Amino acid sequence: MIEDLPRNTAEPRVARPLEGKVAVVTGASSGIGRAVARRLAVEGARVLAADLRPHPRDGSHEDGGHASTVDLIRAAGGEAAFVETDVSRASDMEAVAATAATELGGLDIMVNNAGIWHGHRTILDETEAEFDSTIATNVKGVWLGCKVAIGHMVRAGSGGSIVNVASIAGMVGLKAEPAYSASKGAVIGLTRQLAIDYADERIRVNAVSPGFVETSLSRSVMGNNPEHDLTPWPRLGTVSDVASAVAFLASDESEWMTGSVLAIDGGYTAR
Repeated sequence: MIEDLPRNTAEPRVARPLEGKVAVVTGASSGIGRAVARRLAVEGARVLAADLRPHPRDGSHEDGGHASTVDLIRAAGGEAAFVETDVSRASDMEAVAATAATELGGLDIMVNNAGIWHGHRTILDETEAEFDSTIATNVKGVWLGCKVAIGHMVRAGSGGSIVNVASIAGMVGLKAEPAYSASKGAVIGLTRQLAIDYADERIRVNAVSPGFVETSLSRSVMGNNPEHDLTPWPRLGTVSDVASAVAFLASDESEWMTGSVLAIDGGYTAR
């Protein structure tokens, strides 16, 4: 008679797609960036949250309240750090890459999410200062983020994934958003160009283009029930919808995708 072997009753360990990876997320303190940082941590990444401040702005209604993104990740058992960052400053972005390498052990994933929007303006109403600040954050900030990340990834020689957060405003015309539309169109163009230059290095550069996503800011602008006017799908998007797409592009599941632009928009751009 064969004796019963002892059984391991411990729960099997579920492999996480980003286990051992280091991810930088800009604009990580609120909105889409906060959701992305938390999702990447759940998937196993060590996360460097880069933003002007560690906590959401006062009066916002973020998931997790006023707690910092880093505190939320750590409370859930993840590893994270924060660095105060103005993405439009080269020295700040160089410090981000250096901090990721020294404090978290590398830089495998770069999510260029930080962006600003000054509200609805026609080109006659929009000021030069508003245009300049939009381009500085939304275009130069992404350009710098790609530059420092690619520099690190090329030196490391192990490839990597860059995900730029664009917008449907860069894909189709939206009313009264000239600077913002120009900035997001530039992000899409930059994404495709860099994908060509660095494919041989196994550095993937993709973008997500969110549509009308429900955040504290968008609720204040769009009101309570704008769904039927803004998307064929019977609800607005959520930050989790965008975070799921970013996590996919950050992982090896999308290993043969580069130069792609994923519209996360409930069908808005399909019309």
